Amino acid sequence: MEPKENPSIDDTPSIDDNSPKEIIEEQESPKISNLSDDKIQNKKSVSTGMIVALVAAVAVAAFFAGSYFSNLDSDFVTKSDLDNAISKLESKIGDTKPNPAQLPTPINISADDDPVRGDPNAPISIIEFSDFQCPFCARFHVQTLPALLDQYIDAGKVNFIYRDFPIQSIHPNALPAAVASECADEQGKYWEYHDILFEKQRSWSNLGSEEIILTLSQYANELDLKQEQFDTCLETGKYHEEVQDDLRDGRSYGITGTPGFFIGNSEIGFVKLTGAQPFDSFKNVIESQLET
Repeated sequence: MEPKENPSIDDTPSIDDNSPKEIIEEQESPKISNLSDDKIQNKKSVSTGMIVALVAAVAVAAFFAGSYFSNLDSDFVTKSDLDNAISKLESKIGDTKPNPAQLPTPINISADDDPVRGDPNAPISIIEFSDFQCPFCARFHVQTLPALLDQYIDAGKVNFIYRDFPIQSIHPNALPAAVASECADEQGKYWEYHDILFEKQRSWSNLGSEEIILTLSQYANELDLKQEQFDTCLETGKYHEEVQDDLRDGRSYGITGTPGFFIGNSEIGFVKLTGAQPFDSFKNVIESQLET
């Protein structure tokens, strides 16, 4: 299966912790004055509410622990019997709570030696696996990245790392564009070149093999890079293997389309976001991790 572009997709199931919970309260029955203090006779004289409560307790207890009342007289259940069943039920429920040792281990993602935007020592990193020719990646760059820069990256709370994931089967110009960005990085202008590629994506994405090389060279000229050095770097494919290493890493981390993001650090692990997610999706993850 070929990798694909990812539109905005939210894979996280929603859990509503505020859903209503049924509460069964103990109520005084008007017809138990003639019964002994230590037994409750389960007959018509017992209120409907008490019967419902008792049956519910028995059913739940039986479900979790296997018929606690199987050895009791079917007509009589003492208060002590009921308390004992509830105690066993609570103990059983406690045993079913998740064991932290059994929870999935947070994944760790390598930033490799790829360019970092923002403070390298920021507590949280956003690592993007992206394709310069992918329109959804361009959408993230135009619509979401500016807000992340303003609120988190420029403030020193988060840094941003771009790793290459060119999908050549549908984006034949993505690989030379990625190599060209590495050639620009060689001269200290990675992010400026990165921005040009996304801002002018429609101008170069459908060019032929000869035209794309000339256009990528032209962008280097616009940034006042040393032209001969850049052109030699690009034409010889100097950083082709560097780009391929990013691609292999992305596949090993489960990236199947672009853009794909990992947010976190080596201590708390990384949360994966898939697609051109809106700013709020990043904000929710980042704020949660900054509080950790």
